[in-house]
Amino acid sequence: MLRLDAGPFSFQLRLETDAAPKTVEAFRRLLPLTSKIIHVRWSGEAGWVPMGELDVGIGPENATSYPHPGELILYPGGVSETELLLGYGYVNFASKAGQLAGNHFATVVEGAEHLTALGKTVLWEGAQDVSFSEV
Repeated sequence: MLRLDAGPFSFQLRLETDAAPKTVEAFRRLLPLTSKIIHVRWSGEAGWVPMGELDVGIGPENATSYPHPGELILYPGGVSETELLLGYGYVNFASKAGQLAGNHFATVVEGAEHLTALGKTVLWEGAQDVSFSEV
């Protein structure tokens, strides 16, 4: 399980170890992780955590361009920068370079009722502190 604290909200996520084992392993190496979550620009209703040129050492795995609300995806870099994306509504994952697909590796199982509020917070109030830890 993964704990995600974003702004005033907390979530518990199930790691998708069967569907995305390499991505889960790569993400675990980053833990504990603290950063900022901001609202996406091109992808619809989601928050994202920019990670710049970080090389996580993996490629596509369980990749999607349309994550559902509560699905956490990791884009391992390439056409655009490395990033995490958490959907709270409709998402069509993209960047200024065009359509992207990120690795779905974790899913919210507790706190999903706060996803829309988190999305509205990062949209209207700006960047929020975010932390990830394994529990």
